[in-house]
Amino acid sequence: MKRSKSYKNALSLYEKTKKYPVAEACELVKKTSTVKYDAQVRVSFKLNVDPRHAEQQIRGAMVLPNGTGRSQKVLVVTQGPNIEVAKTAGADYVGDKEILEKIKGGWFDFDVIVATPDMMGELGKLGKILGPKGLMPNPKTGTVTQNIAGAVEEIKKGKVTYRVDKDGNINCLIGKTSFETKALEENFNALYQQILKARPAAVKGQYVLGTTLSSNMGPGVRVEVSNN
Repeated sequence: MKRSKSYKNALSLYEKTKKYPVAEACELVKKTSTVKYDAQVRVSFKLNVDPRHAEQQIRGAMVLPNGTGRSQKVLVVTQGPNIEVAKTAGADYVGDKEILEKIKGGWFDFDVIVATPDMMGELGKLGKILGPKGLMPNPKTGTVTQNIAGAVEEIKKGKVTYRVDKDGNINCLIGKTSFETKALEENFNALYQQILKARPAAVKGQYVLGTTLSSNMGPGVRVEVSNN
């Protein structure tokens, strides 16, 4: 693959095979960003799990200490008095069955759906549309709840969801290159501790096989972690 001059320059700033302490890795990701905009910083964990087994399908959500730097549009699907609750909480869009018809028609001007349990029967009918896009609400990520106000507030504060893929990897946003190194480090550590707590009992030996930080279009920086 042909690499740009800026990418090659970024590679010259560090040793590709070396594992760096978290703070140093965060600093390097900021320095090696190859784009002119405020790039996202993401972490990838390679885990020693087999997602074919239900008990090893790691999935969850959390609010990062310093947010993500990303503004997310929240759609709340509910009915009755909860409609006003959602609007007051700051949801970008609120509706019931009618708004689901808009989605059927191809409307996707939102990033997250929060729903009350009484609407999941209707949302389930859109599983083939929402599922592949990762938009289907789920109790494990706090997006199916009666506490609409709390769910919307958490998302607006910088809540992230994480889920292991079929290859045993978890990829998650932890901030932007404009963040202070300390803020990125704190976000990384908070997420890492959450991943450690989710370790399946069936996993033997090393749990986290590899960890990499990277920015949009930037090279990956390996991270040195412990206690796994």
